[in-house]
Amino acid sequence: MTEFKTTAVLGAGVIGASWTALFLASGRDVALYDMSPNAEKTVREYVERAWPTLDELGLVNGGSPDRVRFCRSAPEAVEGAMFIQENVPERLEIKNALYEEIERELEREAVIATSTSGLTLSEMQTAWKNPSRFVLGHPFNPPHLIPLVEVMGNGRTDPSAIEAAERFYSALGKVTIRLSREVPGHVANRLQAAVWREAIYLVKTGVASVEDVDKAMWAGPGLRWAAMGPTMLFHLGGGEGGLAAFCERLGESFDRWWDDLGILHLDAVTSRMLVSGVEDEANGQTLTELAERRDALIASIQKALIPYRKDQ
Repeated sequence: MTEFKTTAVLGAGVIGASWTALFLASGRDVALYDMSPNAEKTVREYVERAWPTLDELGLVNGGSPDRVRFCRSAPEAVEGAMFIQENVPERLEIKNALYEEIERELEREAVIATSTSGLTLSEMQTAWKNPSRFVLGHPFNPPHLIPLVEVMGNGRTDPSAIEAAERFYSALGKVTIRLSREVPGHVANRLQAAVWREAIYLVKTGVASVEDVDKAMWAGPGLRWAAMGPTMLFHLGGGEGGLAAFCERLGESFDRWWDDLGILHLDAVTSRMLVSGVEDEANGQTLTELAERRDALIASIQKALIPYRKDQ
């Protein structure tokens, strides 16, 4: 039997629309709320575009795009839902107001997960009278294509809610990691922030253009990272001696590189430099065209990886 057959999505931006498509594909009902008057049109169009890719990846399991219900309020959307994915804007006052509005309408055993990237769970728990069923469920954009979900609870969270969230995401075909300690940005955002900081530094100091730094990533380590994480890859890079040999052989080099890594801030001048560089790289392609290209590439990579991920 499908666990959490009835779901709700709060917030129908890019993340919320993508979650909606995935929930629907898995055979679940979705009640959706977003304050935008265009939400229904936007979400239906998004689901229609995403559906062929979901089907190609084997993620359509008895689902239908028609099993979404658009609600006039957040309390209406969560009524009867057993899993709720919250995706409203990254402002604490907006999220807290939403939580106060819906808490009394939640089913006793319902799990509510927040997609927040930048806020911490403890910050958001302040709005709850009982935050025991509230967890972090942070995806990567777009959630219907990128497998990762970061899951976390803390001392105020019922462990069964964390476990239920992990089961739910796994049933959707997601790959979950559990955070043991709260840090701003969680895990994967901090990793990509570190890489992007150095990418910007290389551009700002004249080492290479925006396009060439991006190219160095997707044509180099990005391909390897789609297969394995950096530590395991360096373990392989050590030959028969594994990671111990790698650290012994390249420790001094890494220390030198780390000492030379740039420190900078995303100020107005730096932002303008990056915008100009990425416009050159886009070469006239619209955001829609670029997103379609991204999604097609991700889907192709995901499809190729499926046989190798089944046992992980």
